[in-house]
Amino acid sequence: VVVQWADLIICKTRKNSIIHQKMTNKALNFGLVFETALAVLLCYTPGLSTGLRMQPLRFAWWFPAIPFSLLIFVYDECRRYIIRRHPGCWLEQETYY
Repeated sequence: VVVQWADLIICKTRKNSIIHQKMTNKALNFGLVFETALAVLLCYTPGLSTGLRMQPLRFAWWFPAIPFSLLIFVYDECRRYIIRRHPGCWLEQETYY
């Protein structure tokens, strides 16, 4: 869930930095909150973990994914910066969707 936050945010724009684009898309923001709320509901609702055969998660187990999420975000911001500075470069040809 934590890494999916970064994936969703980096897919928001192709070339613009998220700093300039802002987070004004209400549907996207709702999706982030809904995904998080659903994951929390599934993990911490008593009895639901037994019915779905899941083991309850400790709260601290959510944190190891944060560095990977930050790495994805920083990588994509650097990629966008290079694409904006050098249009048509190799990086744009290989990674621009």
